[in-house]
Amino acid sequence: MIFKRRRFADVIARQLDVFAEDEANGLLEEVREKKDLYDRAGREEAEEMYGDYVDVVEAVTVALADMRYRFRSTLDEQTGEEYEEAFNRAVKKRWPHFGLEIHNR
Repeated sequence: MIFKRRRFADVIARQLDVFAEDEANGLLEEVREKKDLYDRAGREEAEEMYGDYVDVVEAVTVALADMRYRFRSTLDEQTGEEYEEAFNRAVKKRWPHFGLEIHNR
């Protein structure tokens, strides 16, 4: 079973590295900004700021799920399931706040 868990480790690590580099000044920066705004928001603005933060977290999750889907579509069904599980675990480990939603996409 250890082999299966690591079967996609290299490709997934590279995919997530590319995503992190591509989105460093895009979605990932926006997540940091929205989280900072939420953390500093007063009581009146907190709900709206949290909603903005959740929206951008969802956008990142959708982008990651799209990346996962594109690669998975090149695999047979069983292999695709193994890859998806490994991808989801890797996202959750690297970015826990995105990993909570990746399973639902």
